[in-house]
Amino acid sequence: MAKKTVAIVGSYRKGGTVDQLVDAVLEGAGEQGAETKKIYLIDQQIEYCHNCRGCTQTPGEERGRCTIEDDMAGILAQLDSADAVVLASPVNFYNVTAVFRTFLERLVGCACWPWGAKAPKPRTKVLRRKAVLIASSAAPGFLLPIATGAPSSAARGGNVFRCASRGEALGWIGGAEREAAALGEVVAARAEDR
Repeated sequence: MAKKTVAIVGSYRKGGTVDQLVDAVLEGAGEQGAETKKIYLIDQQIEYCHNCRGCTQTPGEERGRCTIEDDMAGILAQLDSADAVVLASPVNFYNVTAVFRTFLERLVGCACWPWGAKAPKPRTKVLRRKAVLIASSAAPGFLLPIATGAPSSAARGGNVFRCASRGEALGWIGGAEREAAALGEVVAARAEDR
């Protein structure tokens, strides 16, 4: 059981479908005794990544430090202290929202990518925390993993931050409230299984 669960919400609408689903997950975690925290990215000052790659140059398990002074360091500190992470975003134009994408790009320091290396490498192979991935769309939910980049974007974000999502997403919501209600039941059932 996770002792601390931190949710990152990439929605522009508080109280919407994504927010309600995050609340359901955090409520389940809280009922299991976990401390919970929800971070709305729209309330944070997060600058765009400058792609200087300074945060990726030093090898080792410790996450690289970004030179940009904004709220991202505090968000990452909250995530570092978590045993479980919820990554949630609605779909805008076939992918996660711009604010969520900006957050994902700033996770680059979680990898080591010295100049001259062909690709970044994880700083550790150990999956340190569990993850729940949530996305919603006006399209039917079954289309999200087929027709949008949202599931893979969220999964890559969880992977770079060394999260294990059990190889599955909690659910992709489309069509609005009727599917949200059905997923609420799935959330409750899976919370009992974890």
